[in-house]
Amino acid sequence: MKYVLALDQGTTSSRAIVFDQRGSVISVAQKEFPQHFPQPGRVEHDPDDIWKSQLAVAKQALKKARLAASDIVAIGITNQRETTIVWDRRTGRPVSRAIVWQDRRTADICDGLRKRRVDRTIQKKTGLIPDAYFSATKIQWILDHVRGARKRAEAGDLAFGTVDSWLIWNLTEGRVHATDASNASRTMLYNIHTGRWDRSLLKTFDVPAAVLPEVVPSSGVLGETRLLGETIPIAGIAGDQQAALFGQCCTRPGMVKNTYGTGCFLLMNTGTKPVVSRNRLLTTVAWQIGNRTHYALEGSIFIAGAVVQWLRDGLGLIRTAAEVEKLAASVDSTDGVYLVPAFAGLGAPHWDAWARGTLVGLTRGTTKAHIARAALEGIAYQVADVVRAMESDSGLKLRQLRVDGGASLNALLMQFQADLLKVPVIRPVVEETTALGAACLAGLAVGCWKNQSEIQSAWQEAVRFRSKMKPARRRQLLDGWSRALERAAGWEQPS
Repeated sequence: MKYVLALDQGTTSSRAIVFDQRGSVISVAQKEFPQHFPQPGRVEHDPDDIWKSQLAVAKQALKKARLAASDIVAIGITNQRETTIVWDRRTGRPVSRAIVWQDRRTADICDGLRKRRVDRTIQKKTGLIPDAYFSATKIQWILDHVRGARKRAEAGDLAFGTVDSWLIWNLTEGRVHATDASNASRTMLYNIHTGRWDRSLLKTFDVPAAVLPEVVPSSGVLGETRLLGETIPIAGIAGDQQAALFGQCCTRPGMVKNTYGTGCFLLMNTGTKPVVSRNRLLTTVAWQIGNRTHYALEGSIFIAGAVVQWLRDGLGLIRTAAEVEKLAASVDSTDGVYLVPAFAGLGAPHWDAWARGTLVGLTRGTTKAHIARAALEGIAYQVADVVRAMESDSGLKLRQLRVDGGASLNALLMQFQADLLKVPVIRPVVEETTALGAACLAGLAVGCWKNQSEIQSAWQEAVRFRSKMKPARRRQLLDGWSRALERAAGWEQPS
């Protein structure tokens, strides 16, 4: 039996999972790390916390599996995307905290791009809509606000990377500075049509080419690490959502998955040709295997599972995230309460950086159970908004939705999602699809799996949620959601 180690570096925790050749989970290790919120709208991580926690769980996963490093044929990496780290090439030390994908500090820069009318050019080249979500303006901010950073960057002394690059740099002890096409496509600096960093975009964002990593395929040996006891090849990389698409075996055009994590991310495989969105969705690289690139349409929702964390940590309505389903299920409906979780603005298809979280429809009869249920339903409504936009762009009708991520275990949420979408919502047997995707990309590169068909044959359905809601009730609920969105939109004023 061969084993692959997947490193799954997420927004709130680092995880490591060992898979066997059947795609079964052998062991899991996870460690949360601190979140930093220095000002409203700002979210940061300490890059050392990311690295140390990821290395620790990698060692722990091997120990739990009772495996030696020599038993691992490859390492696959999947990561929170867009989060931006800049470090010194000589010392390996970060010049600042990482600016997390949720951070909104550069929203005014993006407003300026739209005023200059370069947003269409950016979308045409990158498939992205200018937003503080992506890496380019975060790099620009770091270089402009960290003393001496721009001069050092222009001299070639600094390196930029999304989290995958940071992990690879540390795993290889500074020998490899690389990213894959899926992560590169999330920076707003990468031309998805040419497959290269774009010189004119670098000029637009004032980012020196010297800081950029090499772009490599998503599946292929790019380096090796000696930090786990033996030399192990690093052979797979994909941003977390693209990895989940691959792990869900959505490898044919028209197949769709949604990951319910800290954020919520819906991806549709569109094959080897990028589909330009007319409804403010993103066109992104799904993965590159050899010289063949697959693309996806994506709807990115900033706040999903994070709203449950807010109920727990911000409001104290629950003690653990797992309690939310029982509390929400204690009432039959929200009694007209809607929670729009726009804590970090609204993503697709609205792209309103100035929207803010809104709770409407409250009465004296409203209880914490109604608020908990409204929080869960708010996740499903956002997904429904993206699905409608995606169907319009692609010309394809959604036939089923494959789901994964922590909140996909919430049966109340999944049933409500199926009710809103009018299609089956399917959860697979192996729920660790993000890590599995990274493992499969790595395993393909070293012959652990012969081809994609062999991987697809191992995918199995666990639970199927079917729509039960009457059309009139669905229309009523969606109308209420639209009115709640109107009240959340544009709440914050640009400075």
